[in-house]
Amino acid sequence: MSKTALPPTSAILIGVVLIAAITVAAVAVWALRPHGELGSGLPDTFTYRVDEYTAVAPELLRWREVQAIPAGLAQPRALALGADDEMFVAGDRAVVSFNAEGEPLGRIDLDAEPRRLAIAAQDHARPGRLYVVFRTHVEVYRTDGTRETAWPHFDTGAALTGIALAADTVFVADAGRRIVLQCDLDGKVLNEIGRRDEEREIPGFVIPSPYFDLTLGPDGLLRVVNPGRHRIEYYTQEGRLELPLIWGRAGVAIDGFCGCCNPASIALLPDGRMVTAEKGILRVKVYTEQGELQSVVAGPAELAPTPGAMVETRTDYRLRAPMVAVDSRARVLVLDPASGAVRIFEEIQ
Repeated sequence: MSKTALPPTSAILIGVVLIAAITVAAVAVWALRPHGELGSGLPDTFTYRVDEYTAVAPELLRWREVQAIPAGLAQPRALALGADDEMFVAGDRAVVSFNAEGEPLGRIDLDAEPRRLAIAAQDHARPGRLYVVFRTHVEVYRTDGTRETAWPHFDTGAALTGIALAADTVFVADAGRRIVLQCDLDGKVLNEIGRRDEEREIPGFVIPSPYFDLTLGPDGLLRVVNPGRHRIEYYTQEGRLELPLIWGRAGVAIDGFCGCCNPASIALLPDGRMVTAEKGILRVKVYTEQGELQSVVAGPAELAPTPGAMVETRTDYRLRAPMVAVDSRARVLVLDPASGAVRIFEEIQ
């Protein structure tokens, strides 16, 4: 199994992004060539100098941190919750688990570095199973660490970055080929969702870097991040784009999504609001179902305590995005790459 870098054949592009404040010259630029090659003529690191935009208005900060649980992993990469709010964190060729109070439950060692993780709910055909996403395939485990099945590897151009579970199918986000795959429980591809199709008014996903997330709502609709377009798109499970439900825009202001490609991670609150996490200018926010910014869970002051947290390197940018999840008490859990901890926030009433 290769490491988590995007494959040369993945045909991923990154345009040049300019973040500018007129009164305070502030620029952050990325450039990646197609096929995942890093652009030439750029320095090895890119620092966000956007002080004007890192401050969060106090009236938007409506969440407080109530607990932080160290994951004990050098490179934590994914977070998922079980039926009783057990926390599963993937990284370092392992999945570690904790109960709802943060006490360790166990560890599953893996043969390769995991990218994403999902836990099957009670309405799933195989409840309680752990779906572990690797670069080109998925493996299914019991919570005792027994590997139940390993899917066949997808095309070598695949770069899997997200997963969502329905009752008897699995949706996998493939950043390498810029599509969402609908699969049966054994990994057979049933449908491709989101491929550019002008007749069906599907614009196609723009994916400049390996951040391509999705989640499935109780209404049966897939919420899929189109990161290069800085928005959330809604699809039926058959692949029809629900045009009236698209929302999101590019921008460094607090209500927009900044940089080349954001948000990096999404999750749903029980009342339908969406939690988003951004890389670059690190922010975790809450939007209404109509896409209006409602509150900020954590901003750069909480998520970027050191200057290094606001730097993306050309080879290690994968570590810079928080991952989010929501528990049964409507609390937001943030897997914070800077601290290596699962940080739990509750809404201030």
